[in-house]
Amino acid sequence: MVKKNACVFISGEGSNLKNLLKRSRDYNFPISIKLVVSNNPKARGVNFAKKHSIPCIIVNTRFRFFESIILNNLNKYKINIICLAGYMKIISKNFLRSFKKQVVNIHPSLLPKFKGLNTYKRILKTKEIKTGCTVHFVNEKLDGGRIIAQKSFYIMLNSNLSDLKKRTQNLEYSAYPEALIKIFRASY
Repeated sequence: MVKKNACVFISGEGSNLKNLLKRSRDYNFPISIKLVVSNNPKARGVNFAKKHSIPCIIVNTRFRFFESIILNNLNKYKINIICLAGYMKIISKNFLRSFKKQVVNIHPSLLPKFKGLNTYKRILKTKEIKTGCTVHFVNEKLDGGRIIAQKSFYIMLNSNLSDLKKRTQNLEYSAYPEALIKIFRASY
């Protein structure tokens, strides 16, 4: 099988990066992670990428031409798909139009509910009964792209932010790989 070259964008811990890298080592998994992009030089995921010899680009998003730097590196590494995994910056319309390939994101709610930030707090505040995660294509609307996969669970009565985050992330670790397999299934 010919794997697609993937770039993972992160801002923090890199737990989805770790999971995707582990899965990418399977012969039948459709992607190979060739590049990591982060807007946070202190992100733990950056150290993880370096430890596993994955080239890593740290971008200062206050720099006017940071998207051009990213695009040049995506071309250099022949990237076919971008996987957003806890990347805490909005991808611009110009970037999406320039990249012209698939960009996928994982969001910690059952979209279209709770788009944007502070998701867990909002879920608890509205006393939701059920939540989960969504893997979707990125388009020009915030968390508005076509849904590829969703996984859900029922919220326990005494759930707190930490519990909700842990349970959601555990679902993400299966949802993201399943979504990527679904995207590239036609390529097999």
